[in-house]
Amino acid sequence: MTNNHVTKLQIDLNAVKFNLSYFKQKLQESTKILVVVKAFGYGSDAVEITKSIQDKVDYFAVAYTDEGVALRKSGVNKPILVLHPQIANLELIIKNFLEPNIYSSSILDAFLSITDAQNLTDYPIHIKFNTGLNRLGFKADEILIITKKLNKNKSVKVASIFSHLAASEDKNERDFTLQQITSFKKTTADFEQEIGYKPMMHLCNTSGIINYPQAHFDMVRLGIGLYGFGNDANITSELKNVVSLKSIISQIHIIKKGQSVGYNRAFITDKNIKIATLPLGYADGIGRIFGKGVGFVTIKNQIANILGNVSMDIIMIDVTNIDCNEGDEVTFFDNQKTVEKLAKNSNTISYEIITSISQRIKREVLH
Repeated sequence: MTNNHVTKLQIDLNAVKFNLSYFKQKLQESTKILVVVKAFGYGSDAVEITKSIQDKVDYFAVAYTDEGVALRKSGVNKPILVLHPQIANLELIIKNFLEPNIYSSSILDAFLSITDAQNLTDYPIHIKFNTGLNRLGFKADEILIITKKLNKNKSVKVASIFSHLAASEDKNERDFTLQQITSFKKTTADFEQEIGYKPMMHLCNTSGIINYPQAHFDMVRLGIGLYGFGNDANITSELKNVVSLKSIISQIHIIKKGQSVGYNRAFITDKNIKIATLPLGYADGIGRIFGKGVGFVTIKNQIANILGNVSMDIIMIDVTNIDCNEGDEVTFFDNQKTVEKLAKNSNTISYEIITSISQRIKREVLH
């Protein structure tokens, strides 16, 4: 179906390639790179992102099975790690030759049952250990339980052992991160001894790549960095912006003193003002938190604050001091500084801003 939404999210693939190169330069030549393209490529377009760089990376990762299936259907042939597979989707994972993260005994048993039934040999799996993030993963004291099952079974082979750093961007948590690294190294050594061969090791996310080069190991996982955000302002300034959200002015009104704007009369003006109506709202990812002046847009490089409550499909902005007309372009964000400011204003992080953009917003890919 054709998307004729006038609001658009522009995706700069040249910026993606620049950012990838930036992080690759921080790695040893032998270190592999896995790019995370979950959540529609952090809110952009996973298919376009992946196809543009698949000849430059070693692995991709998605959160859920359907994301991996979509990449396979688009022609992506690189290995794809599914970070949070569910038992109900394991057969679909095999059908599309995706590689599951095995993080618990229940999912290990279920996957071995399926691979045995299909008479598979050395199907690649990835074993995740919990070293302190406390989300998914086996505990170190489960190594013997896991390896005993794997050593009796030839239908799978461990492609990698990995874990996830909890606070690699936080210098105040450096001791905790170093403890995680130490724990991971011991766990992998113990696992390798029991399994009898050496799978790949990977631990670092974007901030880990920057802050902990001693933990790059065999592979690193590049996520938010690919999309233009580092672990601090200095790193971010060295990266290129990937996504820009733009719309147009639908209508302009003159609002007289004492009149209200939008639902619940959330804004009442104390003077005559000029407002503009824009065709995007909380159904597009511009949450209600951005109402009442928390959020803003720019028109002709001038800031226009959001007035009143954000509606499902519409926001209103103050353009009293801006020379603008219906049909003029409006920018919600087109650089990392604006995204970071919007995140700070709304007490969140850049990840949430860029991943929240609805799929009903048209994607415009810039090559």
